[in-house]
Amino acid sequence: MAASSNGVAVVGGSVAGLRALAELRAAGFAGTITLIDREAAAPYDRPPLSKQVLLGAWPPAKASLGDPRTEWGAEIVEQHAIALDTDSREIVLESDERVAYDSLIIATGATPRTIGDCRLEGVHVLRTMADCLAIRESLDRGGPLVVVGGGFIGAEVASAARASGVDVTLVEALHAPMARALGNEMGGRLRSLHEGNGTRVICGVAVDGFAGDTRVTGVHLDTGETLAADSVVVGVGVVPNTAWLENSKLTVDNGILCDQYCAAEGADDVFAIGDVARWYDSRRDRHVRVEHWTNATEQANTAAHNIINPGSRRAHHALPYFWSDQYGAKIQLIGHCEPAADVTVLQSSGDKPRTAAVYHYGDDLRAAVMINWPRALGMVRSALQERAPAGSVIDKLRGLIEG
Repeated sequence: MAASSNGVAVVGGSVAGLRALAELRAAGFAGTITLIDREAAAPYDRPPLSKQVLLGAWPPAKASLGDPRTEWGAEIVEQHAIALDTDSREIVLESDERVAYDSLIIATGATPRTIGDCRLEGVHVLRTMADCLAIRESLDRGGPLVVVGGGFIGAEVASAARASGVDVTLVEALHAPMARALGNEMGGRLRSLHEGNGTRVICGVAVDGFAGDTRVTGVHLDTGETLAADSVVVGVGVVPNTAWLENSKLTVDNGILCDQYCAAEGADDVFAIGDVARWYDSRRDRHVRVEHWTNATEQANTAAHNIINPGSRRAHHALPYFWSDQYGAKIQLIGHCEPAADVTVLQSSGDKPRTAAVYHYGDDLRAAVMINWPRALGMVRSALQERAPAGSVIDKLRGLIEG
């Protein structure tokens, strides 16, 4: 791609946006790159917010993604984008100023869903560094803490709180934590991990609201029970940040609809990556949106390549990967977990058993979840890439345990 007067604009300053900057420069793009984000001058990585930073093991600065100006020569605009005009190729800022572009990468991420009165002091969500530090300050009060939602974020917050000596109750609307993503078999095992580390787990109930006048004092359940709480963390999913695109020509439906090249439907000079992108996965023959760190970085690579090489665009083929640290256990997921699939669980003995749950339809391997078993991860990753039969993978894993 030849350099031009307007260059590339990137809206969104988390890992997807920053990786796009890095990939554009690494591929030799010498034109103007403009990064638009309220936190554009000091971007940071998000996984440590529910892990090392929340635990106090890292200072916030250690989560930094670098200085976009000095590392990648980007121009910084510390504002929100509020509208997009694809006809004139301009981004409208909250100051009503406009930024012109030749190509645009949208990496605006997502916003946590909320329930009840989240304006009460002590009721938190976790998405930003400010959220993380506010939760850490709340945990320093000593608890008790109620976590609403048993997904990975809720689980990691519960783990960090227990490590700090705080009493924790985790409330999940489904039959087990992570049941929607992993099914009841592995959800039940993750529940046991929580309970084995002192977290009370309540499943199959909904939250009706919060008690308290200025600061939260309790969580009302639909069973009539009220849980005492000095702090609450709500982790019930996210919504893609697309409101600013409502009057644009882009197609928005649970994210920005994109083709297999991460180019937005309605404007092939606009690309969407990360949590905000719902792209066409040709291998699964449908549009998907993946909220994983690895997917965000890989899509950034794809978008940068396709901007610089419009005549030889590369499709984005994702093999989702996600990891989580909970109570000293390393949980890793590879592939597309489908709760309706058959699940074969293999587990070693010992004080710290290794576990692998293989998701498959007969011999059609789809995914696996590993707990404390990095060697199994590599084996399953290779099998998924080679489209090996599930039976052979299960036999090899069983051989590792028995050997």
